Amino acid sequence: MAKLYFRHGAMGCGKTMQLLQVAFNYEERGHKVCVIKPATDTRNGTKLLTRIGPERETDFCFDRKVDLFEKISKEYRDVHCVLVDEAQFLTKKQVDELMLVVVKLDIPVIAYGLRLNFKREDGGFEGATRLLQLAHEIDEIKTICECGRKAVYNARFINDKLVADGPDILIDDPKRKTKVEYKAICAHCYQDYLEGKK
Repeated sequence: MAKLYFRHGAMGCGKTMQLLQVAFNYEERGHKVCVIKPATDTRNGTKLLTRIGPERETDFCFDRKVDLFEKISKEYRDVHCVLVDEAQFLTKKQVDELMLVVVKLDIPVIAYGLRLNFKREDGGFEGATRLLQLAHEIDEIKTICECGRKAVYNARFINDKLVADGPDILIDDPKRKTKVEYKAICAHCYQDYLEGKK
């Protein structure tokens, strides 16, 4: 029986690497996969890149208006698994559509993404919130903080200073000479940065 899986973790924990490993495992056994990501993730165009090297072209990128059930049922009905990167950027409706892929097409869907935004809220990512509500199985992919503790938060730094407010999506802006960086950190370090102790 097919299931909807949500595998979440802080930034840098290896979510994309695990997705690529799952794709490789399916394909090594002669099975087809469909690898997708939201167009909101503009960093690498249509590619999935990992911090340690491996990469892959997606089968398609989608915007917030695409009906994923319709697209997959028409163009990818013969796949054995759908793999979604940056799943936090899905809309609530698209998560529901992926559940239809599982239920009506009997195709497993494994979604990889962030559980919390940089404000430490799940409401900032409607896709993650809906996956937490609907997924058959939810797994955490762990990583460590700079201090060695388990990293649980995705912290935003602008010009090397922790920022706990602002738009959900923000990338570097060379015109304004703004350096935007995200780090996976533990609750202790997050508080220390908030209080200016780091």
